Amino acid sequence: MESSTHTPITVETFEPEQRFLRIAVVTETWPPEVNGVAVTLSKLIHHLGQRHHTIQLIRPRQDEHDEGVEQSGWSELLLRGLPIPRYPQLKLGLPSKKALIKAWSTKRPDLVHIATEGPLSWSALQAAQILRLPVTSDFRTNFHSYCQHYGVGWLSKPIVAYLRKFHNRTACTMVPTQAMKFQLEAMGFKNLKVVARGVDTQQFNPNNRSEAMRQSWGVTPETIVLLSVGRIAAEKNLDLIVQTYQALIEAGRPVKMIFAGDGPMRAITQVKCPDALFVGMCTHEQLAILYASADLLLFPSLTETFGNVTLEALASATPVLAFDCAAAGEFIKDKRNGWLVNSDEPQTYIKRALEITKEKSTLVDARAFTRDSVEHLGWDEIACQVETVFHRAIELA
Repeated sequence: MESSTHTPITVETFEPEQRFLRIAVVTETWPPEVNGVAVTLSKLIHHLGQRHHTIQLIRPRQDEHDEGVEQSGWSELLLRGLPIPRYPQLKLGLPSKKALIKAWSTKRPDLVHIATEGPLSWSALQAAQILRLPVTSDFRTNFHSYCQHYGVGWLSKPIVAYLRKFHNRTACTMVPTQAMKFQLEAMGFKNLKVVARGVDTQQFNPNNRSEAMRQSWGVTPETIVLLSVGRIAAEKNLDLIVQTYQALIEAGRPVKMIFAGDGPMRAITQVKCPDALFVGMCTHEQLAILYASADLLLFPSLTETFGNVTLEALASATPVLAFDCAAAGEFIKDKRNGWLVNSDEPQTYIKRALEITKEKSTLVDARAFTRDSVEHLGWDEIACQVETVFHRAIELA
């Protein structure tokens, strides 16, 4: 175990009237890794940098060729990491308290923001408290909800206990929805602040709709293109998409199913849906065209803290069918820009899909209300809200 003692080092000081912040951001995932945390965090940090804050990014080294970037207003401190079981493309940061104490003693940040809750982040929390630095955190992943999907449901309570202990030691934990705030407060989490995720409304845009792409899928103007975006894994409730698609086919609906993403359930899902198109991992540019060219996003996940795909689809003028939780519960107005299912019963979701697809005009009408519902969630507005949280945490400290 690392000692909490450290050698005193000359501290770089700042004028007390400094307007812009020096922010140390700790995360165990970062692009080019493809997941909601990496994508949304990188967008947020980019916009904080545009607001003239100085960013120090602390993360695990992704491979032997990974080198930290150093430029004006931006630096990276890369530390040790190991592949995560079942997610070998991701790294779990290893404890690095001594390295962080040394780095932050030499170049002291105004605030430490922790985006994930692994060993690296825990040691960052300890280092920040030793140095009396204000700390904020994000609640970005429902790890405790994943347990039942991987046969380790008994781990749910210990994970919640760990997460509660972790976040309650920070000045503020940002959560993406009001519903998540209520849920975590009931579990004993404190100092929660709702800050929604943003969406790049320039990139995800209805103008990206491509008739040429639709034709390449072999569909006609009457075809209803169904889209699933995300990791093809058990926690995403993809069996329900398969059941929904099969029910629509049996009912004679003119549908085409597109899966964008990859994961451990891809092979078995391809067997169950031989007529569906699996396009694999996509760039943001490719996703933008996929969203805009589809007619309905099927998103039955019940484990999301937010669900960025909901906003991306709505920004692209594609309505969404989802359960009434996470981002869907906050931003979908039932029967206007999408459809919400109040129950987690699979048959209710399937029945709603059958109703929606009876007439394609139902989907066309919904497109008119999608983009307006999320246009106010541009990343600069979200960065402004986060900036306010940071300043408040520093004031309280």
